Amino acid sequence: MSRSHRHFLQWQDLLSLPLLHHLPPRGCTAAAPASDTVFQQDQSLSDSLSYKPQHGQLQCRPTTMAARDSASLLVRLLVLFHTWGVWANVDVNMEDRVEVFRGDTAQITCLFTSSDGVGGMIIQWFYVKPSGEKQKIYYQDTTMKFVDRGTQFTERMSVNGTGATGEIVLTISNVQPVDEVEFICLIKGLTDGTGEGRTKLKVFETPERPTIEGVQTGISVNEDSPSKIGICEVKNGFPMPNITWYRNNTPLRADRDVVKVVPSITTESTKLVSVRSELSMKVTKEDKDNLFYCEITYFIPGGTKMTETNRINITVYYPSTAVSVWVESPKGKIKEGDSIEIHCQGNGNMPSSFFKISKKGSELAMGDGNVLVMDNVTRHQSGVYECTSTDTDTFDEISGNTTVFVNFLDPAVVMPEDTVVVAQGEDLMATCNALSSLSQTQTVWIKNGVEISVGHSLTLKNNTFETAGTYMCVVTVPEIEGMETNGTLTVYVQGPPDILELENTEIDASYEETVNLSCHVRGFPAPSIIWTTSDGKNLETTSQMKTEEGVRSVVSVTVTADIIAFCNASNEFGTDTVAFNITAIIQTTTPATTTTIFSTTTISSATAKTPPAKKTSGGRGVIIAVIIICILLLAILGSVLYFLYKKGKICGRSGKQDLTKEKSSKDNIVVEMKSDNTEEAVLLGVNGEKQPPNDQSGEYLDVQK
Repeated sequence: MSRSHRHFLQWQDLLSLPLLHHLPPRGCTAAAPASDTVFQQDQSLSDSLSYKPQHGQLQCRPTTMAARDSASLLVRLLVLFHTWGVWANVDVNMEDRVEVFRGDTAQITCLFTSSDGVGGMIIQWFYVKPSGEKQKIYYQDTTMKFVDRGTQFTERMSVNGTGATGEIVLTISNVQPVDEVEFICLIKGLTDGTGEGRTKLKVFETPERPTIEGVQTGISVNEDSPSKIGICEVKNGFPMPNITWYRNNTPLRADRDVVKVVPSITTESTKLVSVRSELSMKVTKEDKDNLFYCEITYFIPGGTKMTETNRINITVYYPSTAVSVWVESPKGKIKEGDSIEIHCQGNGNMPSSFFKISKKGSELAMGDGNVLVMDNVTRHQSGVYECTSTDTDTFDEISGNTTVFVNFLDPAVVMPEDTVVVAQGEDLMATCNALSSLSQTQTVWIKNGVEISVGHSLTLKNNTFETAGTYMCVVTVPEIEGMETNGTLTVYVQGPPDILELENTEIDASYEETVNLSCHVRGFPAPSIIWTTSDGKNLETTSQMKTEEGVRSVVSVTVTADIIAFCNASNEFGTDTVAFNITAIIQTTTPATTTTIFSTTTISSATAKTPPAKKTSGGRGVIIAVIIICILLLAILGSVLYFLYKKGKICGRSGKQDLTKEKSSKDNIVVEMKSDNTEEAVLLGVNGEKQPPNDQSGEYLDVQK
């Protein structure tokens, strides 16, 4: 909004002037001449016209002279009246405010007009001090311009324009907050018309980024008065920034009993302002999840801006209204032997609360974290476990409980107990049962790691040595993994000794070699075992041990000749014997019968073995060896005869043949010798000379014995 001021004299003012009272008395004149009487016009708009005669004694003059003076005075008054009635009108227009950032340059424009024209104006600039007093800082007329010294603007201001265009601009550089004052532009016209305008200079400074700091300790909901939540601070802004507290995007308004906001303002020497705001409030349980922050609003040229701090969360302590008790481990049903963890927790978090777990009024020792651990539990630890939370500040108590049940499975009971003896061919019935807290159980019977029956009962019919042994019944609870028990039953079948079949009773051993003989005998009562030889000697047992089926006995024999060892087992029901035939291997070299085929005679050297002895006769091995040799000789002879027949050397094939037609000279007789230790064939003549194989005669040779 522009401001303009107009100053001029009205005719009413002139009429009110007491000029006529200053006229000389009729018939008298002043000592001084009439021309010396003057009227002075003060430059101030509030001054009035006055008549001021010069000091002197009044003198009486002739009437004509007095009339002439009066007429002259009236003419002058008429001229003066005409002049005063047309003083100039001066209009000044200025902006209400000019806004700049701190450090920038401000330009304040003064626009003016006059009914007499804008030339020859007197221009002055003022500013208003905080006390309200005007301080002139600039003067300009048609002959001079000067800046007043000693003001805060002296070194930083300049004025552009002569006034001839009706525009004057005051420029102030490096504007600071202390420069925020009101400036006055005063214009005086040629005929004493005056006008003035006013503009307020507004300075702005963007504050630093705001900070927020929440309390590090927890706040109890039981506090009677508001508790400190945090502090927000914004520094070095101008004008003063505003701080507003928010909780979850909702502004907090001061409430004497609930919310309290205490601001503190610090103004620097530069007039920059720092604001600090402390929030206190009574918290509730819901505040544990709320976020608090500050919104800072500050001014800039032409408007406002807003910024926010980070969000903070506070720790709220609140009492429990309920207590939870549960078995953390194991999950599901509990069985004897398990380790269990019972946890206790309230829905509050007061540091002054503590927990205890008890059973039937007896307090149990708890570990860290309100956890009760019990190892290798039994059925006797089943029951109701109660957890109690006590607030030491208010001594309020709240509790909760849970029921723990430990499932059990008693050891299996097998009937008949432990061991049972039955006769061969007799039947046997056995049962296996185990008491459990759960109704459904499953039983299986196992022998030698193999499942042989399912169910609580086991039936063995027509028992033999094969059915003797140890039976295990395993009772399990399908609902709980790993919950099982077992029992055993050992069955003995009465009967005479029975030597289990041996893999080999015919044994070849080198001379002075030690041979271990093993004999496994089943039967009940456990048979006694005696080792003997064919010549009636007893052998000393090396080791002997009982087995589920009977007895196992081992004896060591050093071979120096063919020997027969007997395992003799006996008990009250009978005896059984088995013989081990041990043949001693003797290394000998004997010439073998040779046969020459296609002029080749093979003579082999082999290791002879003493025929093995029969189970009941010492010469059995020799007879077998003789039979084998005879069979080999017959086979060789048959082959030779068949070959000769094919070649026509036998009568009846291609005419009469003389088998002795060609007599072999001793030089043509060749014998092929072959050793067991080499594959090299050497041909020898009758006289002992070596001959190569290609020198042999193509004719057949007689076989020499």
